[in-house]
Amino acid sequence: MSDRHVFEYALLRVVPRVERGECVNAGVLVYCRAKSYVGARTHLDEGRLLALDPRADLPGVRAALRAVEGVCAGGDAAGQAAGDDPGRRFRWLIAPRSTIVQPGPVHTGLTTDPAAETERLLDLLVR
Repeated sequence: MSDRHVFEYALLRVVPRVERGECVNAGVLVYCRAKSYVGARTHLDEGRLLALDPRADLPGVRAALRAVEGVCAGGDAAGQAAGDDPGRRFRWLIAPRSTIVQPGPVHTGLTTDPAAETERLLDLLVR
């Protein structure tokens, strides 16, 4: 069990019309303190999103999802968050917001490989 580490994750949801409360899962954020890992993987099912709102701003949603991945990756893509540690970037990304791309509740688990866990959760919960 010593090779497994606690991780936290949250879904990224696209809510095209906040007043209706409908959403499409479009990504997952994963944070593992023990491995100093924060990562995001996204997948936008455009057909599903357009079924909820035919006028959804697809380029805007794609840009917002790319921005989340950039903040997780760090470096120049993270903008002002580039100097923050992984935990701080994760906490900033999971903060509640009323934009079209919103984080869901945070859940926990155990993993030996947080990057692989990110991909597994994307396949399980988003695709």
